[in-house]
Amino acid sequence: MHPPRPWIIAETNWKHVKDTRYEVAVLPWGATEAHNWHLPYATDNLQNEAMCAEAGRLAWEAGAKVAVLPNIPFGVQTGQLDIPFCINMNPSTQMAVLEDVISSLEGVGIPKLVLFNGHGGNDFRQILRELQARHPRIFLSLVNWYSISNGQDIFTIVGDHADERETSLMLHLHPELVLPETEWGPGIDNLWKIPAMRQKWAWAQRAWSQATNDTGSGDPRHSTAEKGAQYFQRLTTQFASYLTDLAAADPANLYEK
Repeated sequence: MHPPRPWIIAETNWKHVKDTRYEVAVLPWGATEAHNWHLPYATDNLQNEAMCAEAGRLAWEAGAKVAVLPNIPFGVQTGQLDIPFCINMNPSTQMAVLEDVISSLEGVGIPKLVLFNGHGGNDFRQILRELQARHPRIFLSLVNWYSISNGQDIFTIVGDHADERETSLMLHLHPELVLPETEWGPGIDNLWKIPAMRQKWAWAQRAWSQATNDTGSGDPRHSTAEKGAQYFQRLTTQFASYLTDLAAADPANLYEK
C-alpha cells in the first residue's frame, strides 16, 4: 500500500485539496469492450489509469499541480453492439457527461482540462469545439495516448486494437489478466471490398464482428512485457511533459508572435 497520491483525486482528501491550487485536471476516458481472445474487457481503462497516474506523478514532481480524475469506463461501441458487454455510450451522452464535468471544474476555478482518451472509437474533437465555445473560462484539450507515439521503433507489427502494443502494455501492467500465448488470436482484419475504404480516403464505421475474426485488429504474437515497459515509459514521459508545460502556460497567451 502507498500513501494517498495528491495528484490522484480519488485517493486524496479535502484537507489536502482545499490548500492546493490545481492548474490542470486530467479526465481519462476509456471503454469496456472485447480485446481479442486474451486481453481483459477493461484494457483501455487499465491502461488509462496507469498512464495518467504515472504521468501525473512525473508532472507533480516537476512542480505541476495536476489533478487526475477517475477514468470513465464506457466509450462509443456502436459498431460492436452485437458483442456481449461492449457497453456503448453514444457521443451525445459523452457530451452531456463531459459538460457536467467541465461545469463542475469551471465553477471552482480549475483553469485547464485535458481529456485523455484511450479508445479509438471515441472521437472528442468536435465535442470539445462545441464545449469550448460554451465554457470559455476553462481551456480544453485532448490527448489520444496512441497518438503520442505509435512505437514503430519498438514493435514488430503495429495494429490498432489488442495488437502487439496493447498486449505488450498489458503484459507489463497486468500480466495476471492476460491469457497464455497459446490463447492469443492472430488479430487478422477482414478488409473492405471497396477500394476507397481500403485506401482510407472514404470512411464508414466498421461492423466489428464482420471486420475482425477474434475482435482483435493487429497481430500480437511478438508482444513482450519488456516492450510494454519501454513503450509505457515513453508515453508517460511525453504526456507528463505536456502536463508540465500546460500547467505553466497562460491560456490567454498560448501563441508565438
